[in-house]
Amino acid sequence: MLTLVPTPIGNIGDISLRAIEALSEAEILLCEDTRVTKKLIHILKERYNTNFRENQEFISLHSHNEKSFVEKLEASFFEQNVIYVSDAGMAGVSDPGQLLVRYCIDNDIPYDVLPGANAVLTAFVASGFVETQMLFWGFLPHKGKDRSGSLNGALGSGYTTIVYESPHRLEKLLNELIEVDEEREIFLAKELTKKYQRYVSGNARECLKKLDGNFKGEWVVVIKASVSENASAITQKDILSLDIPKKQQAKLISKITGENTKACYQRLLEF
Repeated sequence: MLTLVPTPIGNIGDISLRAIEALSEAEILLCEDTRVTKKLIHILKERYNTNFRENQEFISLHSHNEKSFVEKLEASFFEQNVIYVSDAGMAGVSDPGQLLVRYCIDNDIPYDVLPGANAVLTAFVASGFVETQMLFWGFLPHKGKDRSGSLNGALGSGYTTIVYESPHRLEKLLNELIEVDEEREIFLAKELTKKYQRYVSGNARECLKKLDGNFKGEWVVVIKASVSENASAITQKDILSLDIPKKQQAKLISKITGENTKACYQRLLEF
């Protein structure tokens, strides 16, 4: 059996009793980084006096080797008690894990996903934006037309949209927002649940001023849903509701957002 086990995104106290039990009983631990998982287990042993199975096997499974690892799997591998953990948060959300789940579904292998800490939902609720429909956009491309097209897609989605951003590119993102939609309200969450957690809200220019050059840390950016001045203007939400092939949806969305059509089509396949 496979179990996906969420881990704390910062504060160790957020781990659940079910997660501790799953970790302690695992025979094989597939880990985004074995060093991080071993450190977590050491903390659990010390802080919560938890007993773990002896001779647990730790196997590295990250974004660079996930595909090749899954391709070589035999169904018999899951006759053992196997878990997967990412470094922080919910596996499968901008982290590996989904290919393992797909393998289990395709091969009729029992699996489970435990609920737990998640930066996307935490930031969404903390934003205070009352539009309850939301879209998780993940990480924006680093540069070029793919980045600008993806950002335009996020801004024109019609939903409250959430992106992840690194400390190295947060300032760049805020300046891009000032350029394309200066008045759009956003919410920034830094280092969620950790010692230096911080919330910042306002438009991009206001947030840039409040940060005053301090961009360190991992960031979640929540972008408030756009309100069209023209009630008849079409949005991505409208296009996605149409009963047409995804290729046609991608072409229409690229027309209104500027996003690369192929990139948009690939995103819709994963939506």
